[in-house]
Amino acid sequence: MKFQIEDVTVYFPYDHIYPEQYSYMIELKRALDAKGHCLLEMPTGTGKTIALLSLITSYTLSKPSNPVKLLYCTRTVHEMEKTLAELKLLHKYQLDNIGPSARMLALGLSSRKNLCINPDVVSAENRDSVDAGCRKLTASWVRALAIENPNIPTCSFFENYEKAGSDAVLPPGVYTLQDLRMFGKEKGWCPYFLARHMVQFANVVVYSYQYLLDPKVAGIISKEMQRESVVVFDEAHNIDNVCIEALSVSVRKQTLEGATRNLNKMAQEIDRFKATDAGRLRAEYNRLVEGLAQRGNLPLGDTWLANPALPDDILKEAVPGNIRRAEHFLSVLRRLVQYLKGRLDTDNVEKEGPLTFVNAVNSHVGIDQKMLKFCYDRLHSLMLTLEITDTDEFLHIQTICDFATLVGTYTRGFSIIIEPYDERMPHIPDPVLQLSCHDASLAIKPVFDRFQSVVITSGTLSPIDLYPRLLNFNPVVSRSFTMSLTRDCICPMVLTRGSDQLPVSTKFDLRSDPGVERNYGRLLLEMVSVVPDGIVCFFVSYSYMDAIVNSWNETGILKEIMQRKLVFIETQDVVETTLALDNYRKACDCGRGAVFFSVARGKVAEGIDFDRHYGRLVIMFGVPFQYTLSRILLARLEYLRETFQIKEGDFLTFDALRQAAQCVGRVIRSKADYGMMIFADKRYTRHDKRSKLPGWILSHLRDAHLNLSTDMAVHIAREFLRKMAQPYDKTGGGGKKTLLSQQDLEKMNGSEGIMF
Repeated sequence: MKFQIEDVTVYFPYDHIYPEQYSYMIELKRALDAKGHCLLEMPTGTGKTIALLSLITSYTLSKPSNPVKLLYCTRTVHEMEKTLAELKLLHKYQLDNIGPSARMLALGLSSRKNLCINPDVVSAENRDSVDAGCRKLTASWVRALAIENPNIPTCSFFENYEKAGSDAVLPPGVYTLQDLRMFGKEKGWCPYFLARHMVQFANVVVYSYQYLLDPKVAGIISKEMQRESVVVFDEAHNIDNVCIEALSVSVRKQTLEGATRNLNKMAQEIDRFKATDAGRLRAEYNRLVEGLAQRGNLPLGDTWLANPALPDDILKEAVPGNIRRAEHFLSVLRRLVQYLKGRLDTDNVEKEGPLTFVNAVNSHVGIDQKMLKFCYDRLHSLMLTLEITDTDEFLHIQTICDFATLVGTYTRGFSIIIEPYDERMPHIPDPVLQLSCHDASLAIKPVFDRFQSVVITSGTLSPIDLYPRLLNFNPVVSRSFTMSLTRDCICPMVLTRGSDQLPVSTKFDLRSDPGVERNYGRLLLEMVSVVPDGIVCFFVSYSYMDAIVNSWNETGILKEIMQRKLVFIETQDVVETTLALDNYRKACDCGRGAVFFSVARGKVAEGIDFDRHYGRLVIMFGVPFQYTLSRILLARLEYLRETFQIKEGDFLTFDALRQAAQCVGRVIRSKADYGMMIFADKRYTRHDKRSKLPGWILSHLRDAHLNLSTDMAVHIAREFLRKMAQPYDKTGGGGKKTLLSQQDLEKMNGSEGIMF
């Protein structure tokens, strides 16, 4: 269908549109017109992605004089593929309606691991090994040697791509990662470098958050993007954590031992070069004297991760004299590594700011702030000079230089925390030194400053007024949408006590109480006998899940549950979890029904959907607070209180409830779907906790469902499931329409025209 929103003709590839999708598009257009940033919360399963893509591509089509580029950021490769599949459908519809003028180039960009088609390289087990395998075949010096000696292996795909030169382009169309690999095989070109090159010309680019938020990656990939771009962060409820991780570094004993090995190897290389090609080291020294830390435009195969500090904070000046010579630089790094080893050898927890730390480094080993600041660029230059290709073996020394550069650049918003052991396992010494960033606004500031519109959207952004404070920006539009439904297909309940009237909670003093464990087990047992198909349970942590499952096993509750449904458990191993999920789905498909035990801050809570019969009920056992004794969390809370006046309790509750909402939101993935949500903890009855849940859950949470015991919850579940089994009118015939056709929209627009 196509319809007008003010001066834009929107092309929408389906026959009907939800009212909230239409409202969402109107708000999004306001933000684009104002060239400002916006925050939009839209319930899961209401077609957020297609609404975004339709409006922004149609907006560009209606304003051909100044086209807008769309940078769409997702969290996982799976979400990226889903977005590109939606875009394919939309693009086909636009071509059918408008013809060739609607042509566009859209592509996904991911790491070499997901795009490489050279079988020798891509077979490596992890991402770093694939990157290094690629560099061994494509670095400029390897290729130069291969011209003289044909026995030296190179990558035929990269060579063909280079030979094609300016002819190596992608024709217009929408390319998923699979399509890029197919196209590369067909042409004999390398899809990774082709995609990297085409990103600057594409109308739509779909990639991961890191490509914009992590300065190391953004410096290479996103620096060419034009200002007239709209950036969309989808599923952005955890965006503050992503920003913080991008600027945090942790150093362990293993890192320092690895760094020492790296330094020894580099010292050998320098000696070898001195004997065979001293001119190369001299040329590097002269270049650094002239103040050129980088060699201008590097050949494609040599590009490296960029500086870990943000672009505006990098000094535009020459490398300090005392680290220009390669051997001097290595001795500086050795002293730094030695100093860090000494700091890790402690029995007490230590916490200090970057300034104190830099002063201590200077007084103990004579390395000043400026030398620290240039560590990363100087290492980069040295590794290019020494022609090192197996970069995966040099990750340790890179981490040390990352740490040095960040600690030398920033004085506010960071802490250095040294912990001799993990508090949860005090008898195992595992010292770690962490440079932890507390200010999420640091990493995202360049994005807000550089692009004209940034859209932050997710199903859980409540309370919506906290995000502008955390990320330090002023949105022009900030809205939360509710879900228009023909029937009440969501049934949230708050369970506060068991059938024996004992309160249930995962508060620290109550969680291991046998009464609470028994009541949680009884709740699940009762639900297993009432609810058909799949049930998903979320626990507050892996350790709590282990403890409670053990306790259920000893008391025989687990055996009774397994007589009714099969039980699958998420573990910290990705392969095991994937296998458990597959089998869980099989059990639901064949009618046997299953229960999936998962963790609120694990992998499953973030990216896996339990739609339709895979999730008819989700139980959230407890409130998923972060581990509140974590030193890093305490330092961050202190910073938030002092800088943004956000109280500790407010932030912790907000963080726990966005996680809980994310978990329970997994069961509703479309409007035809239905599911129940049980919040099993007496603390959810408190207004300050409950009010931080998203509006679309709160609007269905009746007062009668707020203080339930197990037997009452079972009764409500029976009634709800009976009601859901009845046939219903999908378009919402009687009262409010929940599916709008083109005629409905024209009528609405017509009546609005009369009103104004």
